[in-house]
Amino acid sequence: MPIPNPAIKFTYDDYRNTPDDSRYELLDGELVMAPAPSLRHQRTGIRLSSLLHAFVTERRLGEVFSPPCDVMLSDTDVVQPDLLFVSRERGRILLEGDAVRGAPDLVVEILSPSTAARDRTLKRVLYARHGVREYWLVDPDAETITVMVLSTDGFEVAAVYGKGETLTSPTLRGFAVNLDEVFE
Repeated sequence: MPIPNPAIKFTYDDYRNTPDDSRYELLDGELVMAPAPSLRHQRTGIRLSSLLHAFVTERRLGEVFSPPCDVMLSDTDVVQPDLLFVSRERGRILLEGDAVRGAPDLVVEILSPSTAARDRTLKRVLYARHGVREYWLVDPDAETITVMVLSTDGFEVAAVYGKGETLTSPTLRGFAVNLDEVFE
């Protein structure tokens, strides 16, 4: 029986050949399968996506994407954030057409029991290392959104917003949303 070689790292080409009926991400060369999110997770994502998309489209700021959308941070780091924004100024990372090839301006991860630890730790470090300017952690159970901005030491918490409060984005100047709209 063959023994797995932990030194083998998968690449983007390997990732592109995974089965279409499963959700995977490639984290430091390791294929990680992610189960489908809960309905609450999806409802939160749809509401937030609609609000972000309307704001960005109306002002012609760039593009908003939701899963499945591959973000190729490196040949061994490919993620599928719950939402992401790429500014017009950084539109070159969209030119290849099959994936976002580089760090988006804003990444949003909606926490699920199966992914929360990874979103709070591994992905937080990964997104900072690759230059994502702003990172949101959305907790549908606690009904909060933590907004973080990139600094020289990684992500720093800019604010934590809860129901009844109005979230503002340091990256998307002028974007403001009452979280009652997100967590109906």
